Amino acid sequence: MDGRPVLVCTEYEDPTADLVIAELNRRGVPVLRFDPGRDFPSSVVLTARTGGRDALWSESGGAWGGRLTAGARAVDLSAVRALYHRRPSPWPGGSDEQEVRFAAQENRRGLGGVLGALPGCLYLSHPQAIARAEYKPAQLDAATRVGLTVPASLITNDPVEAKQFCAQQPTIYKPLHAGAYEIEGEPAGIWAAPVGAGDLDGTVSQCAHLFQVQVPKVADVRAVVVGEHVFCARITAPPGVVDWRAEYQSLTYEPVDCPDGIRDAQQRFLAGFGLNFGAFDYAVTEDGTWWFLECNPNGQWAWLEDAAGLPITHAIADLLENGVSRHE
Repeated sequence: MDGRPVLVCTEYEDPTADLVIAELNRRGVPVLRFDPGRDFPSSVVLTARTGGRDALWSESGGAWGGRLTAGARAVDLSAVRALYHRRPSPWPGGSDEQEVRFAAQENRRGLGGVLGALPGCLYLSHPQAIARAEYKPAQLDAATRVGLTVPASLITNDPVEAKQFCAQQPTIYKPLHAGAYEIEGEPAGIWAAPVGAGDLDGTVSQCAHLFQVQVPKVADVRAVVVGEHVFCARITAPPGVVDWRAEYQSLTYEPVDCPDGIRDAQQRFLAGFGLNFGAFDYAVTEDGTWWFLECNPNGQWAWLEDAAGLPITHAIADLLENGVSRHE
């Protein structure tokens, strides 16, 4: 039996990661779970070595060896078979104390750097690849290049340009980053929403805004790609709903096949970013066109497994257990 471990980097409460870990445990695959930004250095100890005349290089070209210890468990860094970068806590920072800021950056680049350079390790996906792919301008460019159909889009902080764009066709506004936001002290999501020229004023100049032509959709599709496997669910929301994420309680789901052209384009998209996973969102129009909206390189999928009967947990466990994707 292959005793090489899988590392799972995620926050303490992550039911999605729990599904994958339970499946790996069922298969007898060793798993070490920890949260780098929260556990290091308080309960995680790193000892990593490379270089010197007697350094041993793995077949993959990596030289890092040593040990990572989390509580009572330890793994050989040169023997990690896969790292599942799920939803780890952010590296701490922002303190007014110089020493705290310095230590936080050293931890990020030390532990984070070693975890990103493990020899022979499959990444699902590599943290740096995920970070690159989170930029929507890069996504829209990549989607266009691989042949996906993309709505006309404008990114600007010019109120005049924004008004002109919105006056020409039905338009939606969507945030460029789904970060934390609060209204009256309560967490709130900023969903994609219709916007007209009359809704805009000079405050557009205060930051970058993303505007897109509103696609006359009849449904949405989320396509979850795991390595070479694609799982698609058609999502139907009540009439008039622009962003289905705002109406979870009113949605219906059904599994659908992914058109061959879309399947191939998604693989090229992920390969361009070096990703082994992507959650693609599409708006589907009456004529059957799938309009690319975005790809979350670390998106949620667990609720779709039950809602649409998609065996995503097994596909992720297969990739973590068994091997190299062509995107590596």
